[in-house]
Amino acid sequence: MFRPLFALFTLSLCFAAQASIVITGTRVVYPSDSREVSVKVSNKGQSPVLIQSWMDNGDIKAKPDQIKVPFVLTPPINRIEPGSGQTLRIRSLPNNLPADRESIFWLNVLEIPAKPKDAAAEKNNYLQVAFRSRIKFFWRPKGLSGSPKAAATDLQWSHTGHGLHVKNNSPYYISLVDVSSGGKKADGKMLTPFGSDDYALPVSAGSQIKAGYVNDYGAVVPVQATVQ
Repeated sequence: MFRPLFALFTLSLCFAAQASIVITGTRVVYPSDSREVSVKVSNKGQSPVLIQSWMDNGDIKAKPDQIKVPFVLTPPINRIEPGSGQTLRIRSLPNNLPADRESIFWLNVLEIPAKPKDAAAEKNNYLQVAFRSRIKFFWRPKGLSGSPKAAATDLQWSHTGHGLHVKNNSPYYISLVDVSSGGKKADGKMLTPFGSDDYALPVSAGSQIKAGYVNDYGAVVPVQATVQ
């Protein structure tokens, strides 16, 4: 079985590498009542590349042939010519995923560049690198209450002895890009459905919060709130 090669190494005298494969979008949302979802990948480079695609359930080091997820992805391996693209199709299998909240998985695309055809390159040692892209994949059950947009604007912000506390009362994952208050800023985190988190920001009741969350289309949307 073909296994991912996270780096293909040979001694190199000179080296220049750049990823050629581009995934359309930064996340995938799979509504449970859809037959399948598709993801477009394109080769923006000048040479053909081989890609291997698979899904994982959170373990970035897991090998594709050892991962068990309730989805089928086709094609798992494909060659893409320069300037061309490939549509990955993902279909769900019967599963017992929670029906009252989203579940998260990850889509992986491994790009293995072609061996150089240049005669000089063939005679010299070179370094060949495989690039891996990994984006979030959300399984969204039918009939969830509210919406992702409302979930982000309805977050509950409060203060504790350690700083800022935020509570997500929705069934959706909320990816915060950054959180700031009073001129202080902290890196954002992803809130799980019905979960909470803390930020080391000095706040008090009435403090104004500015944050940004990533919507279904990958755009960062600003939100403002008041600490309770």
